[in-house]
Amino acid sequence: MAEHPTASWQAMQDGSVFYRQQRLYTLDGKLPSLGDCVVAGCRNGGPLALMRDTKKMIAIGPATPMFAKSQIQVYSPSGEGLLLLSWEQAKIICFGWTGDERLVILNEEGVYRLYDLQGDYVGITDARIHDNGLVAMTGSLQLLEVKGWQGGRPLALANPNLSEPPTVWTLIPPDLTISRHVEVLLSVEASVLSVDNLEAVDQRLSRGPFTHMAPSPNGKSLALLTMSGMLWVVSTDFQRNLAEFDTVSAGAEGPVKQVEWCGNDAILVTWDALVLLVGPFGDTLQYYYSGPTFAVTEVDGVRVIAADACDFIQKVPASSVSVFRPGSTSPSAILFDAWENFNNRSPKADENIRSIKLDLAAAVDEVIDAAGQEWESAWQRKLLSAANFGKSFLDLYNPTDFVNMGKTLKVLHAVRQFEVGIPLTLFQYNYLSPSHLISRLTSRNLHLLALHVSSFLSLLPDNVLKHWASAKITKSKHVVSGTGKDTEMLGDEEVSKAIVEKFEKLGGATVSYAEVAKKAWEVGRTRLATMLLDHELRASDQVPLLLMMKEDRLALQKAVDSGDTDLVYHVLLQLYNRLPLGAFFRLIEDGGSSLAPASRLLQVYAKEQNPEMLRDFYYSDDRRVESAVLSLEEAGRMKATAKLTSIKAAQKFFSEDKERSFEAKMMDEYSRLLAFQQTLEKESTDKIEFFGLSVDETIKKCLLSGMTKRADKLKSDFKVPDKRYWYIKLHAFTATRDFEGLEAFSRSKRSPIGYEAFVRHLVEKGHPKVAVSYVQRCDSNKRIDLYVECGEWVMAGKECKERGDRARLEKLRSSCPNSLIARELDQISSTMN
Repeated sequence: MAEHPTASWQAMQDGSVFYRQQRLYTLDGKLPSLGDCVVAGCRNGGPLALMRDTKKMIAIGPATPMFAKSQIQVYSPSGEGLLLLSWEQAKIICFGWTGDERLVILNEEGVYRLYDLQGDYVGITDARIHDNGLVAMTGSLQLLEVKGWQGGRPLALANPNLSEPPTVWTLIPPDLTISRHVEVLLSVEASVLSVDNLEAVDQRLSRGPFTHMAPSPNGKSLALLTMSGMLWVVSTDFQRNLAEFDTVSAGAEGPVKQVEWCGNDAILVTWDALVLLVGPFGDTLQYYYSGPTFAVTEVDGVRVIAADACDFIQKVPASSVSVFRPGSTSPSAILFDAWENFNNRSPKADENIRSIKLDLAAAVDEVIDAAGQEWESAWQRKLLSAANFGKSFLDLYNPTDFVNMGKTLKVLHAVRQFEVGIPLTLFQYNYLSPSHLISRLTSRNLHLLALHVSSFLSLLPDNVLKHWASAKITKSKHVVSGTGKDTEMLGDEEVSKAIVEKFEKLGGATVSYAEVAKKAWEVGRTRLATMLLDHELRASDQVPLLLMMKEDRLALQKAVDSGDTDLVYHVLLQLYNRLPLGAFFRLIEDGGSSLAPASRLLQVYAKEQNPEMLRDFYYSDDRRVESAVLSLEEAGRMKATAKLTSIKAAQKFFSEDKERSFEAKMMDEYSRLLAFQQTLEKESTDKIEFFGLSVDETIKKCLLSGMTKRADKLKSDFKVPDKRYWYIKLHAFTATRDFEGLEAFSRSKRSPIGYEAFVRHLVEKGHPKVAVSYVQRCDSNKRIDLYVECGEWVMAGKECKERGDRARLEKLRSSCPNSLIARELDQISSTMN
């Protein structure tokens, strides 16, 4: 029969508050002598790290486990060895634990390493370590802060202007301060300096120097121990004096070893064999051990490790006091009494239930919580049974808390087992979250237990499976069969098959192969990594790792197959920046039709953002026509000499393709035209711009500028047809109103465009009187209409008379614009035979 829960209770504050000491594990000398070691404990039921104290003389014998001074041994709270680290670096200054159970070791050279429980390190100076970073003190007594554990650069805190090292110092983590920045407290002479990233403030105390300094878990209170042994508790802003206690009155021998908090309510002071718990009103409780101890502050109590035991001391939770306190008349105590009476078939059970009917639901909730606070499974079952008995009398009660507590206690029982050694309390479990517990189990390679817990709590098994797969990859061996790549192939196939089968069986479609593949690549098994990546469904997870592995073609192919344009662009730009240009283009060209989408996307990007890349790509792929077109497009945005150079480049590209001789000829003529235009601009005294005009526009501008000979040379050099040349000259003479020149030009030789064009163009430009002189040179059958277009109706009538066309004359008569012209036409008609 398990002891009654109150058997381990001890009263403080005149019996209003109780503390209890629970034996978590019996160690039976499994640990080295704690008095001979430097010890660092991880919170929330975490492991211990021990290193031999090189300042002490140690008698080495067979009775006590010991290790070399260059080693750090990690033990579980149950005394099981978890890890042995050999340290070959410079002298260790400090070590401690992060919030996710990784060991931080700092040497005198300012270098720190992070070790997980597998002994793998991810790799600053003297320090105090908290869950999410550390603060280091340099040899020049400056403070440096390191935020996080990703190897970030240390940031200097305010200069404390110390002339000698502080007697003791500690820190308050940033998540517990009002400013959300780390605060360092240093005992300097009789006072304390508060240092953050902005300033160093002297708190102007007079009780120092202090030998021990410890902030409470919530960061609101600070415990200080003076040289004379006075324990002084103040608020961390030093505005309120909370308590004082003279530790000398405890009668212990030797110096104080530790000052630690028991939750946020009491303080634990330890000597070699005595542990003293000091309450907020100066009440004390004493606990004796057979040798040195080490205490670890927890959020809800304090863990004490001795040579033969691991204990947990805490303030008894309110729900437990309510249920079990002798003489308690709370509803939860009456409910528990009712359940016991019911089991004993006593009629008092019904009377008890009736007496708390209005408070029954609250009583059930409190009994459920009390079950979670108990360590012994027998009392947990009794309390849950009492809660179940009570809720049966309630018409409407949500059983979720009851069910969840049952699940939680099963999980806590599993991890508290001696073999596992994670003595979590209910408060710590809820504070950390179940997923954090899963991570702690996997870090110990307890994958089966982690999977069972995940399944039991309806959590995804992804993280467990990934950690298991990574561990399997690290520890698996290649099958020795054959030589070279064949040996690796056999081992890789076996491991890959085992991982895939396990993932498909337990993980479904949610588990990611990419992280496991990355682990395989990190340990040098590239082919195994590639095989695992083939099973990854998300290309966005596949591709980055393939790029890291230098599997460039496969990465690009996967990106193309995914249909994700952004992912293809990401791969292309990564490869363009990393590979030699020739190798980059060859990779795309050799991909053929399967990488054609990547080729097209590259061209689209390069055309908009990087024309130089596009030019190199076309040249590498022997795309002469595309290179020529690109040169032409660039020429359209250029001026003068650069434009001429691009046109010549286009001509060269076209000439290298036998099927593009016409285009090559056109580019040759265009470059000659541009060169001619540059000459014209140099010859022009009026700074007339010719560059970039067409042949026709250039000839016309020459004519307009009086450069007739140059116009004729252009006609000759560029074989401008006579008809087009005559049209250009006609338009030029008309534009300059040089009608005499036009007349002379028209009589220079027979017009290849006829003279009807002269008439119509002159009329169009508003020169009908000039146009009339050219009508007689036109075909006779068109003269009547041309005279009409020139507005010469009478001359049109005379033309009708000469041709004897009375019908047409009558038609002119009917359509003429006024009566005066009509009378003249009538007169012409009357003279006709």
